Amino acid sequence: MTSLTFGFTAAAAATGNHAQTDAARYTQMLADTKLGYSLGFDCAWVLEHHFTDYFPTPSPIVVMSHLAAACPGLSLGSCVIVAPWYHPLRLAEEIAMLSHFCSGDLHLAFGRGTAKIEYDAFDVDMSTGKGRLRETMQIIEKAFSGQPIAHEGEHYKIGREVALRPEPNLDRIHFYGAVGSRESATGNADMGMPVLLNTQFPPFMLEKVMSAWQARADQLGLKLGGDRPISTNCVIADSDEEARETARGYMAAFFALQADHYEADADHWKDIEGYQQFSKTFGNLRKMADPANLDGFMDNQLIGAPATVAGKLEMYRDMGFDHFILNCAREGWPAELRETTMRRFAKEVAPGFKAKQAAQ
Repeated sequence: MTSLTFGFTAAAAATGNHAQTDAARYTQMLADTKLGYSLGFDCAWVLEHHFTDYFPTPSPIVVMSHLAAACPGLSLGSCVIVAPWYHPLRLAEEIAMLSHFCSGDLHLAFGRGTAKIEYDAFDVDMSTGKGRLRETMQIIEKAFSGQPIAHEGEHYKIGREVALRPEPNLDRIHFYGAVGSRESATGNADMGMPVLLNTQFPPFMLEKVMSAWQARADQLGLKLGGDRPISTNCVIADSDEEARETARGYMAAFFALQADHYEADADHWKDIEGYQQFSKTFGNLRKMADPANLDGFMDNQLIGAPATVAGKLEMYRDMGFDHFILNCAREGWPAELRETTMRRFAKEVAPGFKAKQAAQ
């Protein structure tokens, strides 16, 4: 049986129905992480967003450095580092430093970002996002080779030949690419990275994306180890009905915040080269802010009684996923809901899978 890894998002999200200071957000994020650490979760995953109440975490690496000190041995992940908003050489240096501060594994997923407010504020042309992501990964790969490098590309230039210091602890570092389509899945295979997916897409779409990645990987002769992560929302209660009704209102409010952050009503993506496919994806966000429209979505999440959650885990495991990132902390979710879900998953769901794995 495939060994499963269980992680969770360490998210700067306000709890309850009242606005909180940023200091309170970060205090709660650290408390969530320490709870997950104490419960035996394997990995804490950090997001990157800027300028709004939508998970304001502008530096995942700063957060992960703090969590590495607070929770020694806990593996850490990014979902995601938005590569086009960094200079690649500086990013490579910071990852190399982090690989020495973190005594667990680093699961670093990269993406090109889809929020126009963030691109505009950084004065980066959004249509260059795909090219910047590719070039960033090329530079990081060169920098991690241990050899002095120089670079002059379409988007970035390294002004003179330099060697990366500190040298990265490569045994701890695993790279992934976040994808939202079959096209981006093949692009990640081209960059030599496995994919990070999420259950905002229904299972049939996930299978298509995974198949597209695998077909391209086979064509390239790409043989990659490492995890196959998937991010999913999780709410556990005594019954499926209780869990779904608890989650319904909170998920609707989360989609409303997401729609605001991405300016879904403006539909920027239809006119931006390389982003047109996101028009449909983000066009659904405002509709999902209506609790009445969430049943199909919740069917695909880890929302239900412990036995139901375990059954969904088995479904996704059979699709090839082996590292589950539980989203227990969304904007406005009460601290007690987050804590209850994490505790029940750790005590009533995870042990069954760990026991099966140990018996193999």
